[in-house]
Amino acid sequence: MEVLLVEDNPGDVRLVEEAILEGGLWMDICVVGDGVEAMAFLRKQGSYTDVPSPDLVLLDLNLPGKDGREVLAEVKEDPILRSIPVVVLTSSNHERDVQRAKELHADGYIIKPGSLDQLIAVMRSLENSWSRTVKVPQE
Repeated sequence: MEVLLVEDNPGDVRLVEEAILEGGLWMDICVVGDGVEAMAFLRKQGSYTDVPSPDLVLLDLNLPGKDGREVLAEVKEDPILRSIPVVVLTSSNHERDVQRAKELHADGYIIKPGSLDQLIAVMRSLENSWSRTVKVPQE
């Protein structure tokens, strides 16, 4: 399962990578640190021409430059990208953020768990849900 993690916090990136490793999950993860890079990756532009198409995007909301809400809106408005599942993975538990993500057609909203064990469980659930049921059309 190819996963694109859009996260600007190196500590959170390390935790997700550790959760995948410790959980023995079948995920290959690519990481970009902001919304502009995320869109370039998804559109295979610039240095991202040979990257794999992700089966799932894990998207933080609070990113430098183009924030996660803008990325989500662009992905879901793009006829080529909209079929890629986008799950918001954020520290925000504000109801307005949850509602806005829903309005922008996020495929899920997860508040970042507080421990590695909880994150492993979240990542395992994502793997079980998305890798077995969702197949993103390849170009």
